[in-house]
Amino acid sequence: MSSSQVIIDIENLTRVYDVGAEQVTAVKDVTLQIPPGQFIALVGRSGSGKTTLLNLMAGLDKPTSGSILFEGEDLAAMGEKELTNIRRHKVGFVFQAFGLLPLLSAFENVELPLRISGFGVRQREERTREALGIVGLLPRANHRPYELSGGEQQRVAIARAIVTRPPLILADEPTGELDSTNAQSIFGLFREMVETHGITVVAATHDSTLLAMADQVNEMRDGSIVGHLEGEDLQSRLEDIQASRYRDRPSDGDGATEVSEDQSDASAGEAEQPSDDSTDGQAQDEDYINRFRRPTDE
Repeated sequence: MSSSQVIIDIENLTRVYDVGAEQVTAVKDVTLQIPPGQFIALVGRSGSGKTTLLNLMAGLDKPTSGSILFEGEDLAAMGEKELTNIRRHKVGFVFQAFGLLPLLSAFENVELPLRISGFGVRQREERTREALGIVGLLPRANHRPYELSGGEQQRVAIARAIVTRPPLILADEPTGELDSTNAQSIFGLFREMVETHGITVVAATHDSTLLAMADQVNEMRDGSIVGHLEGEDLQSRLEDIQASRYRDRPSDGDGATEVSEDQSDASAGEAEQPSDDSTDGQAQDEDYINRFRRPTDE
């Protein structure tokens, strides 16, 4: 795929930080192409380099070596004025923290980037209503953040990200503050934006449920991309995982193992003990990612 056919073209990208007397490599020799109109997932544990890679894609950071082209233009060679123009008009950002201004309504929060960019009143109203309509929150336009649920607040943040009609959305752990139902809803919204509006979405996540909605999945570990699946290979692998999960489910039939009264009481006692949900969730996600990786993957 040539550079003219991709929105972002990354080649041998490395980012090294000086931390005291030591050097820390956050991104290591990454080569990746982001085609337009696709939903791309970056999946991996905390500290794997996902956020740093997103910052480099947005021109918020500069690489130590390698190149990153945005629509054919070298981000590292741009001045701050050019980079600001790209971030205002060509890239939308969605973060784990919603970042909404509490004293502004949903409409005013979404409208803010247009005010900063100098759009007129009529254009601001038209685009803001359009963005809120896309995320399904136009009826809640006059509500302030504290009057909205977590899922609704994240939808407002997504509307704010797309209000300038950028070709690219960069989302860093966009469902980290949401429950599983709202997380699925947000992922579904990203999928819809890709299919209906041709927006490119690159999302970094711990959440394994994102993988089924992505066109391309890239696993990061220790700053490098160690796994890549797309198209039929991705769908085939996800089907394998779903089939494996189904096989692993306990049977409700005659072959089910009987549980003694003592075992039942012991299980009940264990169930009453508090658990570390974040640790359990991360372990489940890591297990999912390990099963997602083919046996031949290193």
